[in-house]
Amino acid sequence: MPLSEFTAALTRAGIRGLCVIAGEPDWALAQSRQWQRQLPGDWLTLSDAADFSNCESVSAFRHLLGREFHHAIFDARRGFHAEAFAALAGTLRAGSWLLLLAPPWSAWVAHLDDDSLRWADVAQPIATPHFIRHLQQCLLRDPDIMLVRQGEPTRLPQPQRRPAWQHAAPQQQAQVLQQLLQLDAGVAVLTAARGRGKSALAGMLARHVPGSLVTAPARVATDVMARFAGDAFRFMAPDAILAEAVTPSAAWLIIDEAAAIPAPLLQQLVQRFPRVLLTSTVQGYEGTGRGFILRFCATLPNVHYFQLDEPLRWAANDPLERAVSQALLFEDAADSAAQGEINVTYASPDHHEDALKAGYRLLASAHYRTSPLDLRRMLDAPGMRFWLAQQAGCVVAALWLVDEGGLDPTLAAAVWAGVRRPRGNLVAQSLAAHAGFAEAATLRSQRITRIAVQAARRQQGVGKRLVAQACERADCDYLSVSFGYTEPLWHFWRSCGFTLVRIGTQREASSGCYAAMAIRALTPAGEALAQRAAQRLARDSVWLRDLIDLPLDTDAHEVDAQVNEDDWSLLAGFAWAQRPYEASYAALQRLVRCSPQPQLAALLLEKQPLHRVAAQAGLSGRKAVIQALRNETAVALSTLDGDAAQQWQRRLALLK
Repeated sequence: MPLSEFTAALTRAGIRGLCVIAGEPDWALAQSRQWQRQLPGDWLTLSDAADFSNCESVSAFRHLLGREFHHAIFDARRGFHAEAFAALAGTLRAGSWLLLLAPPWSAWVAHLDDDSLRWADVAQPIATPHFIRHLQQCLLRDPDIMLVRQGEPTRLPQPQRRPAWQHAAPQQQAQVLQQLLQLDAGVAVLTAARGRGKSALAGMLARHVPGSLVTAPARVATDVMARFAGDAFRFMAPDAILAEAVTPSAAWLIIDEAAAIPAPLLQQLVQRFPRVLLTSTVQGYEGTGRGFILRFCATLPNVHYFQLDEPLRWAANDPLERAVSQALLFEDAADSAAQGEINVTYASPDHHEDALKAGYRLLASAHYRTSPLDLRRMLDAPGMRFWLAQQAGCVVAALWLVDEGGLDPTLAAAVWAGVRRPRGNLVAQSLAAHAGFAEAATLRSQRITRIAVQAARRQQGVGKRLVAQACERADCDYLSVSFGYTEPLWHFWRSCGFTLVRIGTQREASSGCYAAMAIRALTPAGEALAQRAAQRLARDSVWLRDLIDLPLDTDAHEVDAQVNEDDWSLLAGFAWAQRPYEASYAALQRLVRCSPQPQLAALLLEKQPLHRVAAQAGLSGRKAVIQALRNETAVALSTLDGDAAQQWQRRLALLK
């Protein structure tokens, strides 16, 4: 069948096609140009290769959101950017082809993938055999995908008799809109996969109900809603709404992509308006909103759930959408009704690939920001470790750890001083750079990056069993975890034997909570670190209350306002290196009471805001004020002990 006839059949059925062109770079490029000559269309191309003269950079894929194209090319000859691939597929309308250009088929699993530099914390590209093998298996299994492999016969899609496309999405939108218009009060939750017209429907609601108010994580993401709302579109940022002394009047508060707004802010917004519409994407290249629905919406009274499942730009059971979903594991984790003993086992991509895929789906259902990038990291990045809890062969809980630490002492000292920040080692580096413990980066550790337990198995100790097994088998000095601090979360980690060692001074954008770090010591060296860090946090807690709006529960019973040897290292790092101001705050509070300096006293004793201190000192901006504080700290330390100050200054100069 000629290519034009294949394409005409796609158009009649309202579907899109995927063609994989695998071969040497020049050969694959020549094949794609033949397609472009035969089929008229936009032929939007995502590529970072020099041999494509008219293309968009792969990293610019987010600029394509809300746009629509006819035919496209995705260049994966040098690397496979999973999120960009999914996003590009979502822009194609019915009757379109997506060409996936790939390395030679048999050599693809060993091919160095440039995209690994983005997610594997490596200096040079690595091969990604586990993901590529999974991708190839998905492509081979699907008879609707065309495979053009250099040196092999072309595999054409299997002809299928499909009825002519009957566009059902507008009718489904209209039905849900009528149901929303009949709601007198409460919270409506609208979920859909990408491309189902969720934002369009929200815009229609705003147009039908004058006086509605729209909010979202970013206004730029509301363009589609604004187009459908027309003159009725009225937007306010979430923090702007909450900052108003009197809540703005609104017939509906429409919160687009609600799962991306920190839960504490979302809770406040929902409580202030009589009718609220929350929209959330339940799967896609950005992550999943399934966990948002399970956790947040379940706590709300008077909730009404709505779902859009009919695609707008293509028919149901579209081959391209199905291929992307299977390759990137967009399918929801299935709830298991299995009975029997729960077994906890270690899993590796080499021997437990299917179980790991099930674990990934479970993690994606529980963590909104879990995305295809995490899938790639899980399967092929070095230093990944996984523990799975299985019941009758079904994965019911998953724990994902990442190797950290083991830095050279000189590099660790530079991280502590704030003059180096190599990639990776999130907690190990933060404990060095912010908490002030360089040894945290030299010791070997494993960071718990994700943990998830199936909803029906929670509160049964399954998560604790996973952590306990990981601790028992870990060959390192300590386990660590970073999490948005809430009392229930901290209660869980404390019950697992962890010690709180740091709380950040800024709320996380993703959770609206302060970033907390805790460790569980596994060796004497790890125990020494945990004790020192906990003692410092307790000693500093009285001062940290100025920056952290939390009832810090520490063992400190009295205020210690004396500068001790422990403070000297932190203060010297602030004065003569680049240690952050917030990380030095408690030590500076003690220093200013021993050796007052003008700007330090104004900020720390008189509690003047930074902009006023800057104006009074004739300084321009935060950076200039911080430098003035560093200079004053150097003067104060020299006043306290000139010899010690000089020694520290010489020592720190070697790290720059």
